[in-house]
Amino acid sequence: MHDGGDDGGYDGGPVAALRRIGFLLERGREDTFKVKAFRGAAAAILPLPEDELRARADEGTLTDLPGVGSSSAKVIVSALRGELPQRLADLEAEHGGPLTEGGASVRAAMRGDLHSHSDWSDGGSPIEEMAFTAIELGHDYQVLTDHSPRLRIANGLSADRLRRQLGVVDAVNEHLAGSGFTLLKGIEVDILDDGSLDQHDELLERLDVRVASVHSKLAMEERAMTRRMVAAVRNPLTNVLGHCTGRMVTGSRGTRQQSQFDAAAVFRACAETGTAVEINSRPERRDPPSDLLALARDLGCLFSIDSDAHAPGQLDFIAYGAERAEAAGIEPERIVNTWPLERLLEWAHPKG
Repeated sequence: MHDGGDDGGYDGGPVAALRRIGFLLERGREDTFKVKAFRGAAAAILPLPEDELRARADEGTLTDLPGVGSSSAKVIVSALRGELPQRLADLEAEHGGPLTEGGASVRAAMRGDLHSHSDWSDGGSPIEEMAFTAIELGHDYQVLTDHSPRLRIANGLSADRLRRQLGVVDAVNEHLAGSGFTLLKGIEVDILDDGSLDQHDELLERLDVRVASVHSKLAMEERAMTRRMVAAVRNPLTNVLGHCTGRMVTGSRGTRQQSQFDAAAVFRACAETGTAVEINSRPERRDPPSDLLALARDLGCLFSIDSDAHAPGQLDFIAYGAERAEAAGIEPERIVNTWPLERLLEWAHPKG
């Protein structure tokens, strides 16, 4: 059973190889069932002693393990032999290069990401896997922002579930103590029809960072949508205005027109309150559009370049946002996630 990718050595081990394959598949926006196959295999072999893995590889019984299929077994065998698995070599060639041509200086200045999801809401991976990948990408911090209760289709967190999640974040940070990385407590909270936020204030106050986004009634009449968004932006608990137009420009979910609102009024409110306008880096969103991004820049807004990642490999999407910010002439100093952790937390502390 030989699956060597080239004549070079590989010393990452089988779990690392399977995780990297999953990461690259996500980064390349490949089918999720492929991702789950390799991530499932990594989870299946993680607790096993290397001696047992090697014995199974020699006997050809790796696929007897629940979660290990023929493709992942080939990867395991190659990695155990110190060979670069062919599947990994192919994916590195296809998806491992730079995602963008521009934005390198902005990307290099970024210290973290303020918008990411786990399998507690509509993400595909555990909190720990998202944190480990953020560390591997060189982040100093990552904000976990699962959805709020109203977004039932995304398994939004009730108050009780959010309280439990805060304990999990504490446990993850305790485990990662000394790593130089901090997982921050956050939420992507729905902006309700009247501009209020979809979670109890006492819980929102316990969080480090709050991203507020419109997910419903996106075709609301322009004046009503403007009032709704301005009210949310002026809420002292709001730190980031997420994907402000709600548009979809491509992708498996189809396209969607952007919401209509008085962008100048909304962005002036952001500038006055210090609320950051999110540059949402998902390729299917590219939100805000270029004309509104320029308007927010000219009105003096702060920005947050966020991946809105729903899987570990998508954390790299912030490169797309960095490219857009650089093209728009937005100085890194105005991008809050270029700031050190202490400054970020001071800025994000509820105002008022």
